[in-house]
Order: sequence, then structure tokens, then C-alpha cells
Amino acid sequence: QAFFCLLLCIPWGSSCPPSCQCTERAGAKAVLCSSQHLEEIPKDIPRDVVFLKLDANSITRIPSNAFRHLSHLEEIDLSRNAIEKIDRAAFKGVAAGLRRLDLSGNRIRSIPKEALLALNAKLRLANNPWHCECALQEVLWEARLDPDSVQDITCHTAPRDEYVGKPLLQVLDAGVNFCSARRRSTDVAVFVTMFGWFAMVIAYVVCYARHNREHARRHGDTLGSLPSAQAPAE
Repeated sequence: QAFFCLLLCIPWGSSCPPSCQCTERAGAKAVLCSSQHLEEIPKDIPRDVVFLKLDANSITRIPSNAFRHLSHLEEIDLSRNAIEKIDRAAFKGVAAGLRRLDLSGNRIRSIPKEALLALNAKLRLANNPWHCECALQEVLWEARLDPDSVQDITCHTAPRDEYVGKPLLQVLDAGVNFCSARRRSTDVAVFVTMFGWFAMVIAYVVCYARHNREHARRHGDTLGSLPSAQAPAE
């Protein structure tokens, strides 16, 4: 925060989105758009920005390729917005260089793991109404979370009421595995599907055998009803 305050004091001359302030310090360019009632990410952010502050606005969604043209971007602050949806390719194009991403204090219930697991950035995900599930568990185990905010990732909803209101890390430390539950459900679905196909095959074989047996019986009855050949004349 102190660094951003210093940046705020040094303006730079490149184009800057309306309602934002653009500053520079030691060659690091920052776009500061805090508390500007923005409902979406500005389209005209300078390409050479390094630090981007969009906190305390009314942004509800991070669409695919939202930052793709910002190849120098290292830090994004999207905290204290109204974000509910994050697309799978939201951070495509900046995943390699991004060092810090703050999504705390939003309305995020779930997030595609593909959107975060490709990032090398340190993540802040605290104070969101999370639905505890396998994807969130995988993010917790595999992504680079800010250790100071992990305890504030709390289960707002969960498959079982006993997990609601508890930090996700505490639930997982107790031995709960949301991913194994999903795999069990998948295994049951696969078993039911295979059983259905097997039953259809058996039914087809039985019907086919009955049809052939009935056809053979009718053919035998037809032959039995034909008049026998006349004896040869004396």
C-alpha cells in the first residue's frame, strides 16, 4: 500500500483511462482506479502497466482475456468488488508474469480451477461466500495462496451442514476430501451406465434367441403341414 501511495505522487504522460490515475516510479507504471464505481474492467488500460488497482468498485465479472494485452502486468488488486463470475481464461496472457492477485472481499462462490492453477501469482481469496467443493480444494492445495489469508477462506455453503462457517483448511485438516466424494459419485454413475448397457445387451440376446426359436418352430410347422410326396406309379 505504501508503494502505491508513492506511485500516486508521480504522474506519467501516457494515455490513462478516464476516472483512473496513472503514475510511475523507477520505470514501474501503475494504473489506480480504486473506488470509482466501475462496473467492468476498463478497456483502455495502457499496455505497459505493471500495477493495476481496481479495488472497491462494482465489478461483477472477469471475462476471458480481460488482461491479455497487458504483458507487463505483475500485480492486480480486485478486492472489495462484487465479482461473482470468473471465466476459465480470465487471466490468459498474464499468467506467467503475474506475481500478486487479490480477489478477497467479493461474492465468489466457485471458480474454475483452470483460471487459477496456471498462475504463478500469490493469491488472496479470503472473505468470499465460497461453496466448498473439489475445485476449491484443488486450488487450496495447488495454487500459491497468501498464507496470511488462507484461514479466512470459509465455507459459506457445503455438501454437509457441519462444514458451514468453518475455514476450508480446518475442514480439510479434519480428513474431509471433497474430491474423493465426487469420484465416488462418478464411479457410481459409470457403474449404473455400464449396468444399463449390459442389461440392454442381455435383453437383445434373449429377444434374438426367442425370435429365432419361434421362427424355427413356425418353419417346422409349415413343413409338417405340406402333403407327403405321392408314391411312384406301379
